[in-house]
Amino acid sequence: MKSRSAEPARCIMVQGTASHAGKSVLVAALCRIFHQDGFAVAPFKSQNMALNSFVTFDGGEMGRAQVMQAEAAGVEHHTDMNPILLKPVADCDAQVILHGRPIGNLSAVDYDNLKARLLPEALGALERLRSKYDIVVLEGAGSPAEINLMATEIVNMRMAEAAQAPVLLVGDIDRGGVFASLVGTLELLPPFHQDRIAGFIVNKFRGDVSLLEPGLEFLQERTGKPVLGVVPYIHRMGIDEEDSVPLEELRSQAGTGGEVEIAVPLLPHISNFTDFDPLGREPGVALRYVRSVAELGRPDAVIIPGSKNTGTDLQFLRNCGLAASIVRLSEGGTPVLGICGGYQMLGISIEDLEGAEGRSCEVPGLGLLPVRTFFHREKLTCQIRARASAAIPLLGLHRGDELRGYEIHMGASCPEPGALPSPFVVIERSSTVTEEPDGAVNGMGTLLGTYIHGLFDNTAACRGFVDFLRARKGLPPLGAEAASPEDIKQAGYDRLAEAVRSSLDMDRIYALLDFHK
Repeated sequence: MKSRSAEPARCIMVQGTASHAGKSVLVAALCRIFHQDGFAVAPFKSQNMALNSFVTFDGGEMGRAQVMQAEAAGVEHHTDMNPILLKPVADCDAQVILHGRPIGNLSAVDYDNLKARLLPEALGALERLRSKYDIVVLEGAGSPAEINLMATEIVNMRMAEAAQAPVLLVGDIDRGGVFASLVGTLELLPPFHQDRIAGFIVNKFRGDVSLLEPGLEFLQERTGKPVLGVVPYIHRMGIDEEDSVPLEELRSQAGTGGEVEIAVPLLPHISNFTDFDPLGREPGVALRYVRSVAELGRPDAVIIPGSKNTGTDLQFLRNCGLAASIVRLSEGGTPVLGICGGYQMLGISIEDLEGAEGRSCEVPGLGLLPVRTFFHREKLTCQIRARASAAIPLLGLHRGDELRGYEIHMGASCPEPGALPSPFVVIERSSTVTEEPDGAVNGMGTLLGTYIHGLFDNTAACRGFVDFLRARKGLPPLGAEAASPEDIKQAGYDRLAEAVRSSLDMDRIYALLDFHK
């Protein structure tokens, strides 16, 4: 296929009848399909609410889902793909990030009042994407039929109208009530928005599609809209989870019975849990998300993840008994890692005297690493390059081995006098050469903390960690013959595209874009 012309990109939008209908994954699938068919394609979500974020080359912060979609599209991610990111810090408050930079913590009411000023920013980002690509695939948020939000929303039909994008409305049949949700969503929209709905997609179907035919016929007769496809329930394909996956779903998706078991405490404000997806893709690894001492059991390793509210989440670990259990496991020789907020929790204390996470506080850490953390309001977001300052057997790294990753944090952790040298040295931060120590490690080498997100995206560290745990159990190493996490991820995008392509009427979708085979 060839692109239409040098005109602004054609757009198509995926909206859902509710959150978690599978919009993010379907956008990724469409991006991969268009990319496979020879188009330059980019994802776009004007406003995303997520604690999973990533850092761009120029240090901007954006939703991890749009990074995943950009990977599927085969293009470099950029904050124009997600110009507004909301990171919840409490039930009614969120940090607002505009074009990759935080502009403050706002209540839901204050943010609603700000939307009119943010709309031109989102539209500007969309137009910049349209000037560079053949196709832009837009993603909505929640439902377009939220009556209380319809007048001020800047992520659903307002974006579809601005882009003149046909809308594919997705319903999740796995949750039940899909026909009521599709019909109800359509009928709650004003007529001019109804006209923009180009068709329905029934998502996450399990079983024989022929049994669904009477319902599909009713849907088309009742609404006059076509059903563009029925997408099967797609089990994990080796790609990052969408940013909006409910935290409880992490527990239901967790692996069990692997040769190596890795436990991750499911913190109330967990962030960047995609840090651990590469481990979950490794053969023989059971990655478990736990919320109680009983669920923790005796894993082969524990990783404490990042947090958007470190002090509160540390208190959660204490209240449920996980903190004491993790300390006992560590003292008994079980490897324990802490990433970002998890690293801070492993230290002696956390001081947030400026209220960077919402309120001023000073709390004791778990006391496993000889570092003290001091919060400040300035947020550090950057891509980094680091090297191992010495051999790190826990990660299978040798002195001088290099890693890539990114940092997102509002605190600095300072080692106590006499502490061992930091395991890493950051040698490049946002393209600026530097030489700054990162992290802490204990004398046995079984306890490590670092600010490096994306640590396990580095095949050497991911495979090295798994092989270290396997060796402790007398198991042979996976070695280089096993596919790398990146290869697994790219193959996952291709399998996802194949499953969705075979399920959707792609000729009709291309016709909606005014592209023809």
